[in-house]
Amino acid sequence: MHAAEAHSRKSMSDRLHEVLRGAEANYIAPFLWQRGEPPEVIAEELARVAESGIRAVCVEARPHPDFLGAHWWRDFDLIMAEARRLGMRVWVLDDDHFPTGHAAGRLATAPLELRRLFLQECHLDLLGPQSGAAVPLAPWLVQPMRRSIRHSTLVAAVAAAREETSDRLTGELIDITEHIEDGVLRWDAPAGFWRIFLLFATPDGGSERHKDYVNYLSAPSVRVLIDTVYESFYARYKDDFGQTFAGFFSDEPGFYNDREVFDYESKLGKAGLDLPWCAEFPQLLAAELGPEWRSFLPLLWHEGGTRTHAVRFAYMQVVSRLYAENFTAQIGDWCRARGVEYIGHVLEDNGVHARLGCGAGHFFRALWGQDMAGIDVVLWQLVPGFDSGPFAQVAGDADGAFFHYGLGKLASSLAHLDPKKRGRAMCEVFGAYGWREGLRLMKWMTDHMLVRGVNFFVPHAFSQAEFPDPDCPPHMYARGQNPQFRFYRELNLYTNRVAHLLSGGRHIAPAAVLYHAEAEWSGAWMPFHTPVRALLRDQIDCDVLSADLLLDGVAVTDGHLMAADERYGCLVVPASEALPRALLARLAELAEAGLPLLFVERLPERASEDAAPELCARLATAGRVIALDSLAQTLRDLGCYEITAADAVPSLRYYHVRHPDFDVFMLVNEHPHTLIATTLHLPLTGRPLVYDPFTNRLVAALAEREGEGQRIVLRLSPYESQLLVIGAGALPAADAPVELAHVQTLEGPWELAIASTTSYPAFEPRESLAELRDMSAPDLLPAFSGTFRYETSFTWAQDGPAVIDLGAVHETAEVWVNGAHAGVRICPPYRFAVSGLLCPGTNRLRVEVTNTLVKQHPDFFSRYAPQEPSGLQGPVRLFAGRVSVPH
Repeated sequence: MHAAEAHSRKSMSDRLHEVLRGAEANYIAPFLWQRGEPPEVIAEELARVAESGIRAVCVEARPHPDFLGAHWWRDFDLIMAEARRLGMRVWVLDDDHFPTGHAAGRLATAPLELRRLFLQECHLDLLGPQSGAAVPLAPWLVQPMRRSIRHSTLVAAVAAAREETSDRLTGELIDITEHIEDGVLRWDAPAGFWRIFLLFATPDGGSERHKDYVNYLSAPSVRVLIDTVYESFYARYKDDFGQTFAGFFSDEPGFYNDREVFDYESKLGKAGLDLPWCAEFPQLLAAELGPEWRSFLPLLWHEGGTRTHAVRFAYMQVVSRLYAENFTAQIGDWCRARGVEYIGHVLEDNGVHARLGCGAGHFFRALWGQDMAGIDVVLWQLVPGFDSGPFAQVAGDADGAFFHYGLGKLASSLAHLDPKKRGRAMCEVFGAYGWREGLRLMKWMTDHMLVRGVNFFVPHAFSQAEFPDPDCPPHMYARGQNPQFRFYRELNLYTNRVAHLLSGGRHIAPAAVLYHAEAEWSGAWMPFHTPVRALLRDQIDCDVLSADLLLDGVAVTDGHLMAADERYGCLVVPASEALPRALLARLAELAEAGLPLLFVERLPERASEDAAPELCARLATAGRVIALDSLAQTLRDLGCYEITAADAVPSLRYYHVRHPDFDVFMLVNEHPHTLIATTLHLPLTGRPLVYDPFTNRLVAALAEREGEGQRIVLRLSPYESQLLVIGAGALPAADAPVELAHVQTLEGPWELAIASTTSYPAFEPRESLAELRDMSAPDLLPAFSGTFRYETSFTWAQDGPAVIDLGAVHETAEVWVNGAHAGVRICPPYRFAVSGLLCPGTNRLRVEVTNTLVKQHPDFFSRYAPQEPSGLQGPVRLFAGRVSVPH
């Protein structure tokens, strides 16, 4: 058994002690890009990864010129040898470039039955009555929109009655396929306005750049990817499988059936949309819609009465299940049978996780076959403070509410609910933010994910290309040019320690929220992240549950919804016009068994498939309709909550994990500017300690008993997190808390020197500063990236604990007092404990502040975020403290 797996299965009573003695597992595997560089460059980059406190990599072949060729195997053999020597594990992206599905180009010459297939529609209008109307099919196969007509086959011909003054269909649909003879459709049209639909299955459709990809709906087509890539690695590294070779990573596979590749609104009803198709589709649609299924096909594009939603729901059911079974599950089963794991992510952006186009139809189905849940955050999709409305980013306006309240919860919920994932949720993170992104923002994003239950990270990326590499910076090492690289280890130690404490135990959440995919396919709907946002901003944690899981995988016990190891006090259903008939019945059963069932804003008024008045009436009796703005208070009235803040703190997030003999609460301030100062009531009475992952130390919390729990003093600066460890048994010794009082502010003057990345630690003296300023001001060093050194002297006459607070810093700070190292801080608060370093009388302070490369290299990806100042702005203040005795 590999060490990481052993960590996940062992008794969790040792988990805190493991962290304190530096024995935590590894939860990081950065992308390691391969472009065919010399062996010494590859070895050096791997050494830098290990130096950063990381014990795994995810090798990406996207830029390599000879994937699966002799040059590739030479490079990968070296990576495997170095990984064995360094004690690292190796994951590999499973194709020659993203998205996964190209199968290293093998589909370009594959037989027709293995290639992609799409359903396309074309139509003409006629006015009846008209006897013997003839429509030759051949001219319809040479439309300019089609790239080729060689392999198109007719699926159906349908006559649809339409309105006189619009192209809306009335709902009268006639299958006239049998009226085709010798390539000509002949039909006696009744009176009225008619639209004749011709529906073809063709390999020529969808995104042009993905034309030589697998058909994700076809098991034999996906098998080409397995045979080409997966089997090649197995043949060469079979003895390493499950040991040094960890597994495979799929990157953004999806349907890619839209010629507008990244149209996140790509869904049924879009005019001209090519629809994913395969040979099994007719039989499966017939099972969903009955023998008249062909006559309903035009409704996939056009509105046509009451059956439209039912037909579209049926199509999405079929297409999302085919993807799950024939792509993800097939690959995952192959991996597990050989002792490795299968991870990765699909595109989730702006709701496409439940749609066609670059999506995969249904987040939970698409990833169920993997061994970790997975998401990604790139291209400024997450921006501190923009958690409600849209904000501009590289790929267009982003939905701030989804990325802040939906994305992370999708991953962690799936990890909690699928046993084979063992609580593991992966996030590809940091990529394509540009050199504007430094360790401070990386730490904020890491906290954002950790406090939502995401606990495995794939940083994007280590690039071996010569600097500057324009490909989606930042790059962690950047061939020695990233001035913050020497502090990157601080972030990774922090990440591994926190992830270790938050993994392996039982997640505690008071509420469950229904995933909205089926509702979106069926009519008017509310995104699942809308109620999630209302709950998280009131410190009520929740998981997101799919309809599939509710139908087969939950039970009600003592009024609680039991799913896997989770126990929820209620189920929240976002507003929906319709839900699947089976789900409506199941929701009624759960509520009648004692589960509080809350419908946000409205009850469903019908089933996805039909009217279902009896089920809707049953739900009206069993459930409650709650206004969105009163949802959080309703849950509190029901007792579905854990923590209570004395003040409204909408930027405070929490995550609770229970281990056998202690509990961990992670608390995070997500606001980039506002301090949180409040008290929290927690429902536990054990001894509370505060764990600092940066210093790896425990401090007793300031707390007092209150009723059946205790009230804890909480003060969190922007970008700050806190881990509360509460145990009923024997916990490690902890330092006493210190209450601080401001003593003095250091006004300067400041001796200033600078050092570039390559010259550090050799500094070049500059003119002294009478006061602290933004060093990127036009009259100073606006284009300098590197390290600023500030030195000054001050007098100290206090006894006892002492702290230096640097105030505003941009952005990484390292401090020495009287020549002794006081520590590193990569984000606010920039406070340093200096008690043992000060002496009575004159003391010498040295502060080194390192900015990002954006001043020197203002790249394309950084343009969407205003640049911040450089250097130390202060005020620099000294605090004296006294030990506080917790109650």
